[in-house]
Amino acid sequence: MKQILLPIALRLFLWRIALLWAKSLRIVHLRSDALDDILDRGGNYVGAFWHGSMFVGWFVHRPLPGQRVSALVSQSKDGEYLSTVLERWGMTMVRGSSHIGGKEAMQLMIGALKSGSSLAITPDGPRGPRQEMKMGAVRAAQVAGVPLILTGIAMESKRHLRSWDRFEVPMPFSRVVVVYSEAIMVPKDLTGEPLDVFKREMQRRMQVLTKEAEHVLESRSAA
Repeated sequence: MKQILLPIALRLFLWRIALLWAKSLRIVHLRSDALDDILDRGGNYVGAFWHGSMFVGWFVHRPLPGQRVSALVSQSKDGEYLSTVLERWGMTMVRGSSHIGGKEAMQLMIGALKSGSSLAITPDGPRGPRQEMKMGAVRAAQVAGVPLILTGIAMESKRHLRSWDRFEVPMPFSRVVVVYSEAIMVPKDLTGEPLDVFKREMQRRMQVLTKEAEHVLESRSAA
């Protein structure tokens, strides 16, 4: 019965509740100049954020009027539920992961980027390990020739789910800090081990951005 009723509820009203919930958050955006510049020029990008903070990640990277954003979502049942919400938020779905439909998903991601759409992705999903980046975001940005924007997110009042990613649910009206990287271009000539080294550096920088967001949030909460 749940498998029947939940998709219906998501399509009818739960997606609106999730959107209103996200809009209630007091989000502070730090160093968003590079992202703003891309959008002002009508460009596109790959936006990466950790799976555990994806509620805020999807929200801040959702398309505004005149923009197109594709979202990589797994082919699991949970992915089906998430797709229902993100489609109502204006995103186009790319279904697949490193485990299922990986090659097809990569082709679709690159095709979406080359068509002018941006791409939102959780590079440690869908199964982890937590905050360990897979190659998808880096490779898609490299082949499509678009910048990579890394995103660090911290939430003041939240609940952790008992999941591999320690999924964070922010409380309504709570304070959130989002820190963005500069626009990062992946060199076209990187392959093999050098490309893997580059990917590990992107992982490290995402972890640093997340720590920075947490530090800023703690500083503002103590003030």
